[in-house]
Amino acid sequence: MIHNLALAGCGNVGTALLEILNEKRAELSERHGFNFRVTLITDLMKGTVLEPEGLDLEKVLKDLKESNSLDSFPKAQGAFGELLERSRSTMMAEATPTNLKTGEPGLTHIRTALSRGIHVTTTNKGPVSVAFDELTTLAKSCGAKFRYEGVVMSGTPLLQMLQYGMAGCTVQKIEGILNGTTNFILTKMNESGSSYADALDEATSLGYAEADPSGDVEGWDAAGKVSILAKVIFGKNIPVSEVDRQGITCVTPEKIKEASENGYAVKLIAGLNMLNGIPYAYVTPKEIPLSHPLASIKGATNAVSITTDNLGEVTLIGPGAGRRETGQALLVDLIAMCKD
Repeated sequence: MIHNLALAGCGNVGTALLEILNEKRAELSERHGFNFRVTLITDLMKGTVLEPEGLDLEKVLKDLKESNSLDSFPKAQGAFGELLERSRSTMMAEATPTNLKTGEPGLTHIRTALSRGIHVTTTNKGPVSVAFDELTTLAKSCGAKFRYEGVVMSGTPLLQMLQYGMAGCTVQKIEGILNGTTNFILTKMNESGSSYADALDEATSLGYAEADPSGDVEGWDAAGKVSILAKVIFGKNIPVSEVDRQGITCVTPEKIKEASENGYAVKLIAGLNMLNGIPYAYVTPKEIPLSHPLASIKGATNAVSITTDNLGEVTLIGPGAGRRETGQALLVDLIAMCKD
């Protein structure tokens, strides 16, 4: 069977997915039985291109590399649902920018696809955080699959580990470093004594921090991720606005030095546990004993420690960002959906 794939959002992550698909087409077919053609690419800045028989990925990637555009192709027009139907898409990867308040435009893309029975994977935590119940119910009622491995730890398979690798375990607590930008900043402050402002400037220059870094440094990004984990782990709705949240703007080199001298490392920790049967979610700078695995995590790496009844504490470490790493998260969901 050949799957017709639509891509919504052709920025860094979407382009990385196209690169991986193009490079590994033969391997994906032989090892995983995943045969595909990309029939629709739509992007707010680059426009929309459509070919039901499959776009030439070599030509697409050449355009994107040379001019960051899709100008070699005729542009398609129409409402998103109409474009999906004309492209005969059976699967969609959604990789538009995150909006934790409305989930748009990704939320509309996902609703539109699922309502037509099109399987969807996304790395966009906005729609998953804002409308998890609605989207999972819609997928089920329309006979579609909905997966979102990359919304918490990019290509590191946290959600698959929780849902499948830990099946039968009761998760009692989860604590982790779920934002690479803030961990990079805190690492620089600890290792070189940099001020918060200097470390932030370096993170921005290296591309870890956005021009407006508030989503990271004020804890909003991590809060969105822990909100999703609350639903996945405990089946509970904790809106991002109800996560007990504090960022790292108050952390000083002096606080970090004092903690280190006392045997601790300061990390921005996203946590989730049950208190008297009520789920509690938080994001806060926290002093972690140097003997704990989370204390050793440096740079933009992510990590989570999961406390369970059957396995005790399990720590998962891996990339929490990166264009190719996040593209890999989309790929693993696509492969899983074609096998389920």
